[in-house]
Amino acid sequence: MTLEKMTSRHQPASRHVNVRAVGVSVLLAATMALGGCGLLPEETTAPVPTTDSSTAAPAKEVAKETDKPAQPVTAAEEFSKKLTGILTTLAAGTKAPNREQMKAAMLDAGAVEEKIEISIDITPTGLAVDAIEAASPVAEECVIGQVRDGNVAVTILPTLASGRCFVGDAH
Repeated sequence: MTLEKMTSRHQPASRHVNVRAVGVSVLLAATMALGGCGLLPEETTAPVPTTDSSTAAPAKEVAKETDKPAQPVTAAEEFSKKLTGILTTLAAGTKAPNREQMKAAMLDAGAVEEKIEISIDITPTGLAVDAIEAASPVAEECVIGQVRDGNVAVTILPTLASGRCFVGDAH
């Protein structure tokens, strides 16, 4: 007996498979044709303004309206720029500054001594830390500077609810 003549009782006849496949394909095509357009992003076209000689604005005025006014530099941004320069100079001399060096850098940048927060520079087991950070609140923001392997990162974040920059009691 050959395999071609053998059929299983559980296999549907090939005619039923073809009818089902065609039916599913037609249903899928119809669904995509009718509803598929709603899934695509809509093209948005801006309305073309009509220019009337009596209402047309001069080109200079249109350009002024689209220009955004320059935002004034905040105190935190100004402090951040100073701190970045000072920490870059410090990191060029030492890849892993200690707490006193970080404090001096913060003071040089203009931080208030009582508000400076500095992370630890030695772990409780006596090992050097991977990175040291110092922060100071400036207005309603915290300027946080970090030195890691001679690389400097400075960021501005909101102060915590406590008014401090770091969580915990080691400052």
